[in-house]
Amino acid sequence: MNTTETKNKKRKVIDIDENTFRVLSIMAAAKGTNLKALIENSLKGMADNLEDADVYAHLVKTRPEGKKILTDKEKEAFENWLGV
Repeated sequence: MNTTETKNKKRKVIDIDENTFRVLSIMAAAKGTNLKALIENSLKGMADNLEDADVYAHLVKTRPEGKKILTDKEKEAFENWLGV
């Protein structure tokens, strides 16, 4: 891993119960990987599958100031592009 990849990552300590740890460790072994990689890849997959429209809808609700940057015509075009 190069330093650019390292700089673009965030570290977070999580606590999981023993049963979850055991089950996920078995899943990781079955896939030929380790627990850390399994968790990281699972979280990345979840994030990658999140629909752009869901993100935009959330931002509109939680960060309405972002709507002021676009004109109504630009906002409509962007929403049409997202399919919302």
